[in-house]
Amino acid sequence: MAEIQPIRGWRYGPGLSSQIDRLVSPLFDVVSPRQREALYQNPLNSIHLSVPRGDDPAGQALARLREWEQAGVLQQDELPGIYVYYQYFRLPGSPREYCRKGFMCHIKATDWDENVVLRHESTLPAAVNDRAELLARTDFQSSATHGLYRDDDFDLEPYLDEAMRSPLYETEEDYQGARDVLAVIQDADVIRHFQRVLAAREVILADGHHRYEGSLAYRQARQAAAGDAYTGHEAWNFHLMYLTNAAADDLRILPTHRLLLDLPGIAGVADLLAQLEPYFTVLTLDDPYDLPERIAGKQWAFGLYLGEGEVYKIRLRPEVHAQLDWSTTEEVKNLDLTVLHYFVLEKVLGIAGSEAQRQWPGVAYVRNFPECLTRVNKGEARAAFITNEVSMAEVERVCHSGAVMPAKSTFFFPKTIGGFLFSSIAERETSAPFTDVFRV
Repeated sequence: MAEIQPIRGWRYGPGLSSQIDRLVSPLFDVVSPRQREALYQNPLNSIHLSVPRGDDPAGQALARLREWEQAGVLQQDELPGIYVYYQYFRLPGSPREYCRKGFMCHIKATDWDENVVLRHESTLPAAVNDRAELLARTDFQSSATHGLYRDDDFDLEPYLDEAMRSPLYETEEDYQGARDVLAVIQDADVIRHFQRVLAAREVILADGHHRYEGSLAYRQARQAAAGDAYTGHEAWNFHLMYLTNAAADDLRILPTHRLLLDLPGIAGVADLLAQLEPYFTVLTLDDPYDLPERIAGKQWAFGLYLGEGEVYKIRLRPEVHAQLDWSTTEEVKNLDLTVLHYFVLEKVLGIAGSEAQRQWPGVAYVRNFPECLTRVNKGEARAAFITNEVSMAEVERVCHSGAVMPAKSTFFFPKTIGGFLFSSIAERETSAPFTDVFRV
C-alpha cells in the first residue's frame, strides 16, 4: 500500500529559526491577496517559493531558492528523518486545547486508480498545472499536503510524543491562531517501523489535492522521459505529505457555509420559500444565531438566513430524496451538501449539474458563520445557507466508494503551514547517503 521514505529536510538556518513566525506562510490556495502582499515584504518569507510572482513565477522561485541555498538561508539536515509535526489549537466557544499529531515524510505519488492515495475532491486543471510547473522548475516542495491513515491502536503516537520532548523549533502563533511545533525522528529502526505500519494502509488525501496532482503529473512526465531507465526509486517519484491518524479525536473538520450572491429566477423571499416547499419542511425561527444549534446532528437540515426577521430552519422531506438522480454513489447522495446542491442549486435555482455549479459565480464558500449573516445584512448576498460539518466517517465512506464530494465540502482545521519544512526531489537525493537503507 502506501510507500513512505524519510527525507533529509531543508529548513531555515539556525540563525533564523528564532524568527520562524515571520518566515512561514499560508498554503497557496488559502492565502488571501492582502496576506500575500504583507508576506512579500519580507525577503526571506517562504511565500517567495510557494506563491512566487512576476512574469516567470517558477523561474523567480528557482532563482530565490538558489540564492537562499548559497547564502545559508536554507540548510539541509545531514541525516534522513521523519519529521514530527504537532499543531495546538482551540475552536471558538470551547475552552479545550486540541493537539493534532502527525509526521511529515515523502510518500510515493501513486495514481488514483491504484487505490493507495484516495481523493474526495475534484481539482481544477489550471491550479494543477501551476503546481506541476513550479515543481518541475525547482524540484523543491515548500509545504506538505495532508493525508490520513487509520490506526485504531495508535501504534506510532508514542514515538511521536517521545520526539516532541526535543523540538527543533515552534511558532508562537501562526496566521490561524495555531501553535506549530517541529521535531525529528532519525532512528533507523523506528523509521522502518513507520514504513511497515503505512505499508499496510491506504491514505486519504485530506487537503492538498492540487499539489498532490501536480506531483503526480510531474512524476508521470519524468517517468515517460526516463523510459527503460526508470527504476521507481528516483526522488521525483515522491511527494511531501503530513500524515495524521484518522482515529484521533483531535482531527477537526469545520463546516463551509454557502452564501448565495444571486438567486436567479427568484422574485423575493416568499417566492424562494414557495420554491423550497416541495422539497423541504420550513420552520420559522426568531434568532439567526440559533441556527447552528438547531441543525446540529440532524441529517439534511440547513439554516437559511435571508435578512433581518427572515430566519428559517429547512430540512429535506425524506420521501423526496429518491429524486436525487446525479450519477454518483449512494455515499455521496446521502451527504448534506449533495442534498443542498441538488435540491437548492439545481432544482430551485436551475444551476444544473455539479460542473456548472463549480463554475457558477453566484455562490461563495464561507467558513465564518457571523460573516454569512453580516454579508446578507449588507446586501452583498441574498441568502446564506448554514450547514453542518462533514464527519470523518463520511469522508472515509466517500473515498472508499471511489467518488468525490461536492466542491468545498471539507475544511480540515488547522491547515498545515508553508515554510516549516522543505524537501527536495532533485536527482542528487536519489543517490544520497542512506537512501538504500530505507528503500522498500
